[in-house]
Amino acid sequence: MSATTVIASASASAKSSQLFGFGSFGINSNSSNNLSCTRSTTTTTTTSTRNLSWNFINSNKHKSRKSMMEDSFTTRASAQPLTNADDLIDSVETFIFDCDGVIWKGDKLIDGVPQTLDMLRSKGKRLVFVTNNSTKSRKQYGKKFETLGLNVNEEEIFASSFAAAAYLKSINFPKDKKVYVIGEEGILKELELAGYQYLGGPEDGGKKIELKPGYLMEHDESVGAVVVGFDRNFNYYKIQYGTLCIRENPGCLFIATNRDAVTHLTDAQEWAGGGSMVGAISGSTQREPLVVGKPSTFMMDYLANEFGILKSQICMVGDRLDTDILFGQNGGCKTLLVLSGVTTLPVLQSPDNSIQPDFYTNKISDFLSLKAATV
Repeated sequence: MSATTVIASASASAKSSQLFGFGSFGINSNSSNNLSCTRSTTTTTTTSTRNLSWNFINSNKHKSRKSMMEDSFTTRASAQPLTNADDLIDSVETFIFDCDGVIWKGDKLIDGVPQTLDMLRSKGKRLVFVTNNSTKSRKQYGKKFETLGLNVNEEEIFASSFAAAAYLKSINFPKDKKVYVIGEEGILKELELAGYQYLGGPEDGGKKIELKPGYLMEHDESVGAVVVGFDRNFNYYKIQYGTLCIRENPGCLFIATNRDAVTHLTDAQEWAGGGSMVGAISGSTQREPLVVGKPSTFMMDYLANEFGILKSQICMVGDRLDTDILFGQNGGCKTLLVLSGVTTLPVLQSPDNSIQPDFYTNKISDFLSLKAATV
């Protein structure tokens, strides 16, 4: 398996807000066309430094990426079934859980989840919940956990909506620039909390374009970033508006919360995911987005800095190979695939699949039964 990483460095202010105050961010993904950006903190804050950070990132998007490519090749052994949960539990201090397909499906809790989380907490393990679903903010996800009967703090939740706002903060995105949002309320709430101006989102869901001879669609030239996430009110107006901003506004960033092909809106079937919206904008702009959700390492770097933990002391638990498991592998963590969501055992064991987790099991409540079997 190969991964291609393009690295750009940009200096930034040391006087970031307390919420975003840490030394460095990384962005990576399994797409060779995505940028990997690192933020290095300096001890001096000036307006010119902030502008340099902004301008440097945008100037590099027109450079030849071939000259900056670094190829690495990794061969992984086939995933092993989890037979002794205690060994895995004792080997790490933090468990990062995906949500859809791991904790719940749609609005239905997966069997055994509350007891499993209680057991891990009783052993002193730190629990973190990471989701690529950008429709809710951290606060809104906290309410969903509560509704399902789970005691989870807002500080333990990291959604891709939060990651989009955190990324803009990390590069010192100018406050006089606006963000056009193709997505739902979660992105808007996180942008507002981070102090950014935005437009679009749900209110553009009912807008239509009347294609008359000579019609020219106007757009806001102060938009400096277009953030695309899952959007149940996606329409042609949003496609055209986002396309105009990215193609015609100098230096406009194209940011995707994720590129998930499918999602779990209900527990009855899979539904088209945020990757379908991102794909439309990528097709119309002929640009690849900068992805801040899984499998980008941005959120992993943020978590490691936020909690002060070694990535080798983390186990990533998820149901998707190309997002959750790759996210853990990109971050240097242990990985556990659960078969309660998207990935099936035949897919995992297919010769065409090159992404192999360390372990796999049916669902996270196997932690309880496999533990009992070893007593």
